[in-house]
Amino acid sequence: MKRWKMWMACCVLVLAAVPVGAGEVRVSFVCRAMNSEFWQSVRAGALAAAEENPNIVLTVMAPDAETAVQQQVQIVEDELVKGMDVLVIAPCGEEELTPVMIKAHEQGVPVVVMDADTSWQDKVAFVGTNNVVGGNMAGEFIAKKLNGKGKVAIITGIIGHSPAMNRTAGAQEAFAKYPGIEVVAVQPANWERALGMTVAENLLSTHPELDALFCCSDAMALGALEAVQAERSDALVVGFDAVPEACARVKDGRMAGTVAQNSFNIGKIGVETAYKAALGEKVPAHIDTGTLLVSAETVDDFLK
Repeated sequence: MKRWKMWMACCVLVLAAVPVGAGEVRVSFVCRAMNSEFWQSVRAGALAAAEENPNIVLTVMAPDAETAVQQQVQIVEDELVKGMDVLVIAPCGEEELTPVMIKAHEQGVPVVVMDADTSWQDKVAFVGTNNVVGGNMAGEFIAKKLNGKGKVAIITGIIGHSPAMNRTAGAQEAFAKYPGIEVVAVQPANWERALGMTVAENLLSTHPELDALFCCSDAMALGALEAVQAERSDALVVGFDAVPEACARVKDGRMAGTVAQNSFNIGKIGVETAYKAALGEKVPAHIDTGTLLVSAETVDDFLK
């Protein structure tokens, strides 16, 4: 956690534009957004990999928001025109981004997918979290906190995003083991804090007896927490990402927990894997960067 670094978010962020020399590998690193602590940490990991290897020429870019699918497509199209040796991408939408990933592949550019896996078979690797496992961790944690009985709601991300779908599926799988747990709603908030607050307000209005909210990202969880506090509800809030602000809310008791994924390593290992692939080295097809449940009992150790 000491390696967390913060930068101001930009709509389309370019971090390296130096001339490419002999032996250098041009890595185009395309995030889904740069407007959250999670993506800033992914970016920090990518930068760290480039700093450790002078042969990596890194360009980091992102659309304005995770819903800006066509902007992300255009970013990749532009990079293909400029020229790159390898692409690392977290797709805003699998269906929309697959054609441009195929185009890169056909031009001899290896493609590493990060954070949100796709069913596209020609990617050289996926680097990211096992989101089903992470969602299951959150669901089990909530069920046990409620002693196996209560009403819960899930605030998921963008419909169709594999992280949102898989985290939701993992949580639902855990809840299904407990006959006394009722999932009263599953609603999207598009990974956005403000929308997370609005969705939580609506859920608490419709289900004032709600016992817990599982939010598939900390941004949405922090928004939901504002709604819970405004309604003076005692509903538990559990997030996903373990960003610093969420960990602080776990530490002070306002959030029950959050699932940590190693966002820094998603960026760092993503770039390292891309570099090896560009050199023709064989890389693992699936790299799990790990998950951990952060609660009041474990948050201090996690923050060390």
